[in-house]
Amino acid sequence: MKITGIDILPFKWETFPWKTGMGKWFGGSKNIGLLTIHTDEGITGHSFVGNFAAGVEQYAKLIKNDLLPLILHRDPELIEVLWRDMWTHNRYIPSQCISSIDVALWDIKGKKYSLPIHRMLGTSRSEVPVYSSTAWHETPHEYYAEAETFLQKGWTAHKIHPHGIAETDIEICKSVQKATGDRMKLMLDVTWAYNYQDALMVGKAIEDMDFYWYEDPLPETDIYGYTKLKNSLTIPVVATEAVPGKFLGMSQWIARNTTDMIRGDVGSLGGITPLLKTAHLADAFNMSCEIFHGGNSIDAVANLHVMMSIKNCQFYEMFPPNGENQFGLIDDIQVDENGLVHAPETAGLGINIDWELLNSMKVDI
Repeated sequence: MKITGIDILPFKWETFPWKTGMGKWFGGSKNIGLLTIHTDEGITGHSFVGNFAAGVEQYAKLIKNDLLPLILHRDPELIEVLWRDMWTHNRYIPSQCISSIDVALWDIKGKKYSLPIHRMLGTSRSEVPVYSSTAWHETPHEYYAEAETFLQKGWTAHKIHPHGIAETDIEICKSVQKATGDRMKLMLDVTWAYNYQDALMVGKAIEDMDFYWYEDPLPETDIYGYTKLKNSLTIPVVATEAVPGKFLGMSQWIARNTTDMIRGDVGSLGGITPLLKTAHLADAFNMSCEIFHGGNSIDAVANLHVMMSIKNCQFYEMFPPNGENQFGLIDDIQVDENGLVHAPETAGLGINIDWELLNSMKVDI
């Protein structure tokens, strides 16, 4: 089997707008794309290009002009070889471009052998608990109400994205803890907003509230600060979604004893291939690799396949928890009445693309 070409169908996505603790807005109106890799055996693989942070316009030309020549007329089953050839260009080609091809290649391989991707990776489980991952809200009461909603749904864990202002964030955390008591595991994700002094103050406060983890409080470049912070707190520190060097950079965070758990997803690291490497790297140190929500629906499914093939990821992140970012698939990932998501059981990614919807939203780029 040989790769014969790539198509990208761009379409408009009206996604959920949200803001980080750094004050940056994401989401809203975006153009993303459906990537299709074609083969001479008629098997196709799919992925989405773009996410709620950046649209397809930033990636499509790089994929077609720089990455396609590296994989054209080659065997799509040689995923490790193709990924390494693409990764040599990572200094100027974003990991999201490489990921879109890698995910589609795994989709092709699964379809060829009539297996879901997690089966080829080595299935470890069939379900995983979900945590509700908040949007940005104006008031502590709004955070309280959202946590209460998902507690009543039977979900067992909840993560807060606060304002990035230490004193305000402590009040938000107190409000959420009041809503949930000890009935949900609580996490705080600051999205790199604090200096060291504020990070330490908030960390001590949420330790006293018995929070489950403390995520990305400092900028991703501050390995020195993270090491000091981790050694000053008992709450597990989780870092970082934006590690310099991606998969290869993770080794430095572990070797320097800088974090208690690491983070990753297919888009940020460059595909299923490096995400699996990252999870196995963490596992060798008896450490969790907490996979975060994909920036689009297909990335989220790809992440789920990796989760089902490993044991050292505790949760599936549902962001936002009402599913408002789900788009483009028929029968997207669903949370059951026990707060669990389940492994896909059809070939490849196991997705059913909503072609009618995507074609109706088609745009020119």
